[in-house]
Amino acid sequence: MFTSDMAESRQKTVVLQGLDAGSCGDILSYIYSGTLHVSLDKVQPLYQAADLLQLDYVRDTCSSYMAMNIERFSRVDLYKFADVFSADNVRKRCLQLILINFTEVASSKEFCSLSVNQLSEIISHDALDVKEETTVWEAVVRWVQHSREDRLQHLPILLPHIRFNLLTSDKMAAILEHPLIREDSGTSEVIRNVVKEASNLQTRIGMETLEMVLLFHNRKKKILYMNPRAGMFLSCSYSTEELHSIKAMAVTSSNITYFMATKESEEQNLLFLFHVENEWEHACMSSVTMFLRLGKDVLKDEVHLVEIDQILYYLGVETRSDSTLVRMKKYSWLSDQWQECSQLLVDGLSKYNAPVICGSYLYFRTKSEMRRYDPSQDQWDPRSPPGINLPVHTAVAIGTEIFCTDHVFRQIMVCDTESDSWQELQGSSNREFPSHLLISNPQFFVLENELYVRLEAYNTAIEGASIYYMVYVYDRYVDTWRDLKITLPNHYYTLCRSMCHVARMYRPLLDAVCAHVEV
Repeated sequence: MFTSDMAESRQKTVVLQGLDAGSCGDILSYIYSGTLHVSLDKVQPLYQAADLLQLDYVRDTCSSYMAMNIERFSRVDLYKFADVFSADNVRKRCLQLILINFTEVASSKEFCSLSVNQLSEIISHDALDVKEETTVWEAVVRWVQHSREDRLQHLPILLPHIRFNLLTSDKMAAILEHPLIREDSGTSEVIRNVVKEASNLQTRIGMETLEMVLLFHNRKKKILYMNPRAGMFLSCSYSTEELHSIKAMAVTSSNITYFMATKESEEQNLLFLFHVENEWEHACMSSVTMFLRLGKDVLKDEVHLVEIDQILYYLGVETRSDSTLVRMKKYSWLSDQWQECSQLLVDGLSKYNAPVICGSYLYFRTKSEMRRYDPSQDQWDPRSPPGINLPVHTAVAIGTEIFCTDHVFRQIMVCDTESDSWQELQGSSNREFPSHLLISNPQFFVLENELYVRLEAYNTAIEGASIYYMVYVYDRYVDTWRDLKITLPNHYYTLCRSMCHVARMYRPLLDAVCAHVEV
């Protein structure tokens, strides 16, 4: 503004419109001190001021701050801001999150504040994560009815982006009878033309995603994807060198899978991203230093990666002969650093243990103790133990309940975290399990809100029989485990610690790049 050949560069007095005193003060402080202080409440007006004054460093710093803290803003509001000010990296990331969480976003108050062009961009996207196209139609109706008189004129712009060819005839008939359509013959004609011209529009990505369990064959650099309910078992090979050294993983609420790997020549753990598109990417995050052993009588140490409310936590669990030590670090998107959290020390030997995320808390279960970590307070609190000594081998949360069992699947306990109470469920003594099977190494996982377990089984009736793998599903109503009558490939597929991880994967792409496995 002041250095180029613009009119302001020749004026003695320039009136700056749209700037608040706080932003101007922060910029003056930066100019004189070289230090810039950015926070959630300041970053947008500061970006706006820097954009007007053409202060590239301040603008880029604000842009990076918003991109790294995107989960802490309203996705729609930040998307609109980035769109107005051409903050492309922020805008792109916001759009991705809106597409992934479209059903939630479409029901928010901010959704109705989108412009017609912004809404058009969103609903025209192939990557829209919806199970049915009626979700898109209902979102458009809600947006129009928010300001009906002003927005009815935009229906002809929006309707071509709805893929009516994906709807059943009954749902199509219901839409044509909707008051918005029935009261305007021109609108119904637009829909009929859209259906006629868009008969070959492809399905949305959300219609083709399937929850899949991820199992690793590190030596062969393979991942087995399985969904027993859908009868899908796919094996993929990868050239990624770090696949053989995966130590931990976490699937986030936004369906991004983080892998933590360790190179043999370094003591640093590296993070990678694995998207629904089946592509590996570097996470562009600082590495985290492995925890060093503190005890002299350490029996084993493990690492875990978990997400709580969009924040990643790295756990190091050190099992000793007389206690268990849990150390944690959380990742700060603002500083790109891993920050130390409160430690947990539980007395007594507990060979098995399991961290579980339930709601906004981390629960840590040992043989006789239950502790809960509150991120907002950075502290561990005691919770009611189950009343029996249960060496926990695997644990998983469904809703507000945590299920856990021992290494031979004999005792299964469920904790209601709201009432802080426990009850026992059926284990391997259940009549659905053949008596001649020796069962071990259970691993829980959750598909479509149902509890499953992967088991290692040894047939004691056959001399020299090898171990094979089975999958059971739990029927809560009758307290029974049902055999799915499938046998997994007899390969040593490993898991990332105390449970099987599940991610939503794009099925057509998996079919294209993976080999189907017979079971």
